[in-house]
Amino acid sequence: MINWKFLNNEVYLYDGTFNGLLSVAFYCYVNKVIPYRVVDENCYFHNLLENSKFIPTNELHAERIFNGIYHSAGRSAIYDCYNAFLSGSSSKELPILKYILNSFEIGPNICNMLSLDYVLEVVKLRKNVLMEAHRFDGLVRLHEIGNNLWYASVHPDNNIIENVGQFLMKRFPMQNIILHDKNRNLAFMYSVLRPNNYEIIEVPKDIEFSFLSDDELKFQSLWKTFFKSIAIKERTNSKLQMQFMPKKYWQDLVELK
Repeated sequence: MINWKFLNNEVYLYDGTFNGLLSVAFYCYVNKVIPYRVVDENCYFHNLLENSKFIPTNELHAERIFNGIYHSAGRSAIYDCYNAFLSGSSSKELPILKYILNSFEIGPNICNMLSLDYVLEVVKLRKNVLMEAHRFDGLVRLHEIGNNLWYASVHPDNNIIENVGQFLMKRFPMQNIILHDKNRNLAFMYSVLRPNNYEIIEVPKDIEFSFLSDDELKFQSLWKTFFKSIAIKERTNSKLQMQFMPKKYWQDLVELK
């Protein structure tokens, strides 16, 4: 059994990537320590009561931890950790780190050990991410902005454009797709010239894709007319509508603009 040393005032900083967090896990495993906090360096505010240490990303170390999780705890543990990492929570890193470090000793059963607070937190984060991705699978509205080029902007709480983008490229394999996460300034790019491949790039904060094709303008007008015409005014239930389609997502829906 590993005797971990808990560092009460130590904060480990990383570059905000999944490989960066795996590199932190490698450092902790080698030194048998668990810090008080793990924070993305871009979100950290220095505190006089804390000692901060930056752990640089090391691809080799990250790969060793990844393979270690896979061989010790299986694919489900990797699935839990990666999807939890996509969460927008500012405190996600420490429970994921504890999950990773203890998975080497506990093994595949760690996925079901909800009595452990860090496992329960990771599972909650993973469920929240996947639930939002599932919602966006049905909420995303693609707009034609060019010759077979389709664009959609989203404002999700979590970093889900990879999950949603993969759904869209499988659903519409013959369309070029740009899925723009405006909260994180990221874009999922898919081209029909490279089937089964995609890339996620950073985009300027102030970039706008507001231009629409003539056909798209016509279809949007028809869709808004249809949306209003099928509604029965006397049976409007705003609370139920917001339950199924939270108001924070309305800004990206054509019919509600």
